[in-house]
Amino acid sequence: MSYIKAGPDANGHPVKLHYTDLGQGAPIVLIHGWPLNHESWEYQLKELPKHGVRVIAYTRRGFGNSDKPWDGYDYDTLADDLKAVLDELNLQNVTLVGFSMAGGEVARYMSRHGGARVSRVAFVSAVTPFLLKTADNPDGAPESAFTGIFEGLEKDRPDFMRSFAKKFYGVGLISHPVSDATLDWNQSLVMLGSPRATEACAHSFAETDFRQDLKTIKVPTLVIHGDQDETVPIEVSGARMQEFVPHATYKVYKGAPHGLFITEKDKLNEDIMAFAAGKA
Repeated sequence: MSYIKAGPDANGHPVKLHYTDLGQGAPIVLIHGWPLNHESWEYQLKELPKHGVRVIAYTRRGFGNSDKPWDGYDYDTLADDLKAVLDELNLQNVTLVGFSMAGGEVARYMSRHGGARVSRVAFVSAVTPFLLKTADNPDGAPESAFTGIFEGLEKDRPDFMRSFAKKFYGVGLISHPVSDATLDWNQSLVMLGSPRATEACAHSFAETDFRQDLKTIKVPTLVIHGDQDETVPIEVSGARMQEFVPHATYKVYKGAPHGLFITEKDKLNEDIMAFAAGKA
């Protein structure tokens, strides 16, 4: 397996991030959502490199086969990890694609590191601009919306994650857009994450305000969100993005749940390719 050294951690040791690097051409960097790892991009990793691009996907610290330090799950550190990936691979003119939690990494990287090496950014089902309802963010979700996550993780993480995945992919009594086998695969990826990282990252994406970060973005921007997303509802996320990134192209996937990288994989792949090629 291939690793990139980021960090160091609190003990001075470098944090190794597991990654894959496929194809040749202009680079597209895929950043996965919570609580998965880069292997969740399976349908993008098998398709995008066929079209003359180089596709890099890495696993966030604390998840998958990346190192799992005790600390470092705030967005400043996670944005620095992204910088380590771009720097070590010496990538230029990058299209960044952040799914769900990773939308925060994209936003924080663009402000914290001045958008170095990046020519385009895409936010897919992203947690931006700011999920939590506060006095100056009345359109956010109430704190009670996140309480169930923390209680579920504390009580029975495997059981919570299995239930969470059904909502994630829009599975219901009469709706089954993914197979039981896909749900089992999803569970196997999820449980590779450390309990500490899983909980700490949930706090980070729920409580971090990205509004000022987004205002620094000047490069072409694509926002994609499903209007049936029950995990990160479109009303508190995708629908608000143009307020902070006025030049963003906003695409709503009708009927799509949160996990549209699988349920709408062909459409998403086409949109990523068109955007990376400057055709969106």
